[in-house]
Amino acid sequence: MVDLLINCSITDYMNAQTFFQWFVDNASYLFVFLFMVLESSFIPFPSEVVVPPAAYLATAEGSTSDMNIFLVVIFATLGALVGALINYFLSLWVGRPIVYAFANSRVGHACLITSQKVENAERYFDEHGASSTFIGRLIPAVRQLISIPAGLARMNIVKFCVFTSLGALVWNSILALLGYWLARTVTLNELFEKVEQYNSYLTYAGLALLGGCIIYIAWNAMRNHKPAASK
Repeated sequence: MVDLLINCSITDYMNAQTFFQWFVDNASYLFVFLFMVLESSFIPFPSEVVVPPAAYLATAEGSTSDMNIFLVVIFATLGALVGALINYFLSLWVGRPIVYAFANSRVGHACLITSQKVENAERYFDEHGASSTFIGRLIPAVRQLISIPAGLARMNIVKFCVFTSLGALVWNSILALLGYWLARTVTLNELFEKVEQYNSYLTYAGLALLGGCIIYIAWNAMRNHKPAASK
């Protein structure tokens, strides 16, 4: 990671393909864990450039990597939990006014956080309760932010860890299965392009899940609505 920061310019560092190639050349459980901590905290970072290539290297025939795909998923999930706990405790300690002030700041915008996104995550949490920390891990734009309303609401830490870990485990397993499948269908040189392609499909699936949740919430609200008695 130090070599990456030293040898790459800021532009190259932010370039997904540059990072992807660096990660393929330096993949390890430690880097899977560290980059998933970043991905799950308030720092914008795509898990799609970490877990699939790690799983690919762990399962590809002739690979020199000594990683195991199951351990890749475990370390990725542990990293996601640690990153989520960072957001949880920051929200718990600083409170709503400072969270929204950060979301409206230039630094917050640089981290792709806006007050609207925080508000959406908070509303989603309020409507779904503790289970939102599980479902939210599968939804783009909500996945990294769902820990913030959980901290603001002072959600029970044990419940938070359980639901967050389960959601992260499902997401990381999906990404690992993608890497496993690509290890049997494409060469290493084609890996980045294919990951990018299938990542868009995963994004659409996550957005479809979000749309389904919104429809369910609206339907449930209409079903439980009792019209006022006529006078």
